[in-house]
Amino acid sequence: MKDILDYKILDKKTTRQGFGEALAELGSIEKNLVVIGADVTGSVLTSFFKEKFPERFISVGVAEQNATTIAVGLALSGKIPVFASYSVFSAFRNADQLRVSVCYNNVNVKIGGGHSGITVGPDGATHQSLEELAYLRALPNLTLVVPCDYNEAKKATKAICKMNGPAFIRFGRPAVPVITEPDDDFELGKAKIMADGEDVLIIACGIMVWEAILAAQKLKEEDNINAMVINLHTIKPFDYDTVVKAAKKCGCVVTAEEHQVHGGLGGAIAEALAKNHPVPIEFVGMPDKFGGSGEPEELMEKFALNHKTIYNSCLKVIQRKNKTFPIQIRAVKDI
Repeated sequence: MKDILDYKILDKKTTRQGFGEALAELGSIEKNLVVIGADVTGSVLTSFFKEKFPERFISVGVAEQNATTIAVGLALSGKIPVFASYSVFSAFRNADQLRVSVCYNNVNVKIGGGHSGITVGPDGATHQSLEELAYLRALPNLTLVVPCDYNEAKKATKAICKMNGPAFIRFGRPAVPVITEPDDDFELGKAKIMADGEDVLIIACGIMVWEAILAAQKLKEEDNINAMVINLHTIKPFDYDTVVKAAKKCGCVVTAEEHQVHGGLGGAIAEALAKNHPVPIEFVGMPDKFGGSGEPEELMEKFALNHKTIYNSCLKVIQRKNKTFPIQIRAVKDI
């Protein structure tokens, strides 16, 4: 495990590139892998697979519901179908198909949600998917992954294609900092502790992992505060063990996500800790608003989705922790 001050940007690449390259590499190994496109093949980079295996690529046009239903039929026929589009379409336009056709039947379909979050930028609010985690994590049987960088997106794509059952992977449009190594461990359903600490716990997913690291570095250098940083790349299945142990050690938590503050990563953390170990929590995310057009960095600043907000939230939650006194409650038997 690295010291928090040792983290730096190794490169800048898109998470969609990791997704696309992984599919192209898997195509040579998994002969039953089939990819379905919906007129955004070049945007979500399923084009890499299409170029290598055109006979196993199916274009359905702008018909996301049909694409998902076709994927179910392919899965029931023994194939490993992957359908990818923008998250606003692959998660919401075909919400019924995801719920009933895919998850209710627990079929081996993989869905890619590209161009997620505020960093879609100039495409504007209609194309900035900021609510899908809340919906998707409520679906039974679905594995939900939000990788933090190019390397992790590549590993996560291969992992969901090799597992059995429905899965959704969320990835973005712009080049973002690469902070993990190609040979770093990755396990679905297992949170990754990026740096250890005992004063405050920061839990993040996606591109907010780097922002969390920047906040932790600032806390260390300016305040001598040791933050533990967890990359919760798998939202579901949820790693209760790692999260609860870390919360017990640190006594307070800040969550950070490129998503609405309601129902996503923060909601999952709050539910887990409310039941297992209640502690003060602060939530960093989209403040119950729709986005707008602009450059990704401008929008992250405008809506306070950055390390500065995480840093201030850490100082606030530590103050709350210091004012909190444990209350002894008589143990009761389960009903």
